Amino acid sequence: MKIIHHKQQLHAKLDEFDIASLFTSKDGIPFELRSYDEGEIVLEEGDAMDALLFLVEGKVKISSSVQTGKSLLLRFCEPFAVMGDIELIQKVGVQSQVEAVCPTQCIAIPFTYIEEHLMLDPKFLMSLLKEVTYKLQTCTTASRVNLLASVENRFASYLLTTLQEKNNFGKEIRTTNTQEIADLIGTTSRHLNRVILNLTEQGVIYRERDTIYILDETKLQELSNGIRYE
Repeated sequence: MKIIHHKQQLHAKLDEFDIASLFTSKDGIPFELRSYDEGEIVLEEGDAMDALLFLVEGKVKISSSVQTGKSLLLRFCEPFAVMGDIELIQKVGVQSQVEAVCPTQCIAIPFTYIEEHLMLDPKFLMSLLKEVTYKLQTCTTASRVNLLASVENRFASYLLTTLQEKNNFGKEIRTTNTQEIADLIGTTSRHLNRVILNLTEQGVIYRERDTIYILDETKLQELSNGIRYE
């Protein structure tokens, strides 16, 4: 994590997302712009958290560990997401691991300042309430997917959530670790490889080394049942 000491860049992000509207008054709030590299852990599950984070650039992956030592994918977040609201209110350690999927920036407000100056601000508390209820909704969806949907459904949902347009010949997702994807969607690497082979034979996707190409997005949409990890 790096702190960006550039007031103009910070103020540009504050204005872009109208962050001032979340508070009765933003005067005196010690905003800090933090940056994270692709693949960097933004928040480690169980660690103490020092600030509320507003995601203003990039994308992060949220996952939670289980007793087996594996992880379950909860959702992907893009701007404008909030991280640390549960930890702030409940005074607990980080509840889920957050990883930067690409170069990412967050605006931070120290917990100490919030506890001293913002906990009686109705506009700020309403913004936290909206965020917590949204997380409840998305976590409920993720739990339903992980418990009830087939591996094929979950993999289709994962692909559609994470795909990026790269060129005019289709859409591709780079993955160097099939085991990681299997852990995230709650299956085994062997089962996932069978699903990938089956979808390849159907002409839905094509895998070449560390890249999966989406050939039939319509079919993938049908398989996902409209569910996304976001």
